[in-house]
Amino acid sequence: MSVNGQVPVDQALAAYIRFFQELRPETLARLDRLAVPDVHFKNPFNEFRSRDRMKSVFTGLFDLLEQPRFIVRDHAVSEQTAYLRWGFVYRRKGQPRPSTIEGMSEVRFDLAGQVTSHVDHWDSGRQFYEKLPILGWVLRKIRSHMAE
Repeated sequence: MSVNGQVPVDQALAAYIRFFQELRPETLARLDRLAVPDVHFKNPFNEFRSRDRMKSVFTGLFDLLEQPRFIVRDHAVSEQTAYLRWGFVYRRKGQPRPSTIEGMSEVRFDLAGQVTSHVDHWDSGRQFYEKLPILGWVLRKIRSHMAE
């Protein structure tokens, strides 16, 4: 419930977590209610300010991957900022086994309860690039030599 036009962060966060855990092509329009039009979005591959581009990033997941889904494992709130610990489970088309990327998101809300910034933190080298056939082999070799 909003107080003086303000939406409690816990309430806004619960809706945002639901959005991610229920993310499907047909649910993407819900982001229009949850985020401001010029939301700042950043992950290891993108950085921009646009709710429409954010929806395009998620649409791309469904175009490239089989059954992608987010599982929010934990969260914490500090004033207008939430921190989400999540797993992203997916299967590349033609691959028999699913993969998981583990990460964190820093999500900032305005006083109306809309997301103004969503910044993902995860190790793209180890969790993505090293899983690619040729590039992965090269990166694993480099990492093993650096560890010596």
